[in-house]
Amino acid sequence: MKSTVKELLEEKGGKVWTINQNETVYDGLVMMSKKDVGALLVVDDQDKLVGMFSERDYARKIILLGKSSRETMIGDMMTTELTVVKPDHTIQNCLTLMTKKKVRHLPVIDQNKLKGVVSIGDAVNRIIFDQEETIHNLEDYIYGRAYGARVEL
Repeated sequence: MKSTVKELLEEKGGKVWTINQNETVYDGLVMMSKKDVGALLVVDDQDKLVGMFSERDYARKIILLGKSSRETMIGDMMTTELTVVKPDHTIQNCLTLMTKKKVRHLPVIDQNKLKGVVSIGDAVNRIIFDQEETIHNLEDYIYGRAYGARVEL
C-alpha cells in the first residue's frame, strides 16, 4: 500500500508552524525551540507562503557570516526556492523529492493554501509503517490466515 500525503496529514494533524518574514531570526529560533521543530514556514502579511527558515539556514547564513540573529530579519535569510507537494502525492514521491533536492521539509499546498508540512522523519516513519503492514499481510497470505486479520495461535 502506498500512503499519500493526505493520509499522513490526517494522521499527524495539519498543524504548521509559521513565522512572518518581518520577524527576526532570533524570534524564529525561539519559536523553533519552543515547538521542537527544525524549520518554520515563512509567510507574508497576507499569510501567503514565501519561504522556509531552517536550522541549516541559521548555521550557514547567520553564524558563519557573522550576522546578528537579533537584528536580521527572517525574510532576508529564508530559503525561497521551495519544493512543494500536493495531498495526493505518495510518501515515496516525497522521499524521492527530498533526496533529489536535498531538503528535509516539503510544504503541502492544495488549491493555493498551505495544508501542512512533511518532514523527512514523517516520511521515513510512514514508509516503515507501510512496509510492516505489507509484511504482515504477506505472512497472513502465506500461512493461510484471514487476510489482514491478526490470529494468535
